[in-house]
Amino acid sequence: MFFFDPLYFVFALPALLLALYAQMKVQSAYNKWLQVPNRRGWSGMDTARYLLSANQLGDVGVKGIPGKLTDHYDPRDRTLHLSQDVANGRSVASLAIVAHEIGHAVQDSTNYAPLKMRGAIVPAVQVGSWVGPLMFLLGFLLRSPAIAWLGVILFGVTFVFALITLPVELNASTRALAMLRENNVVANSEEASAAKDVLSAAALTYIAALAQSLMTLLYYVFLLTGSSRRR
Repeated sequence: MFFFDPLYFVFALPALLLALYAQMKVQSAYNKWLQVPNRRGWSGMDTARYLLSANQLGDVGVKGIPGKLTDHYDPRDRTLHLSQDVANGRSVASLAIVAHEIGHAVQDSTNYAPLKMRGAIVPAVQVGSWVGPLMFLLGFLLRSPAIAWLGVILFGVTFVFALITLPVELNASTRALAMLRENNVVANSEEASAAKDVLSAAALTYIAALAQSLMTLLYYVFLLTGSSRRR
């Protein structure tokens, strides 16, 4: 049956394993460096205010939010949202995460093209991520290639989103490491290496997300092209 197609796991399993590994790396790096105080004794809030001022982003707000690793920058209201452990913690991990999110704020202020592109397709992604698979399944079951290919195209927007997200996140991390060093926020090479460890682990999750969307897309295409050849 289509719902239990073993072939799906041939496509999905490598990306799934990569995603699980990425999550383990993120949790490991975060938990490790969350326990190590930064030598300046700055909280995430202190770091955010300092780096925002250093980047002439005094108009960007900073708020604490609940959850773990829920930190993000929202370009709609130009606000930096920091999880409680990061906002209040005085760890090396807090420095890295805050700097990464400020990297997004800098991207926003400089009209960094990939960030703008990602924001522009968010509505399409919200529709395509769930309508696409439904359309594909409907078309496949009804033997309607037109409907099925429409589903593939709709789902393909999620792949484009993941593809654009990767350079956005990598660029934010590059900016983060540079601003931590240039503004002497990291006190020594050990703290700089720790910040890089946290950000590199986070980057792997975006690579895994790209791999998952790509393999799902390839699975859909394989089914459609395979069914066409069997006719």
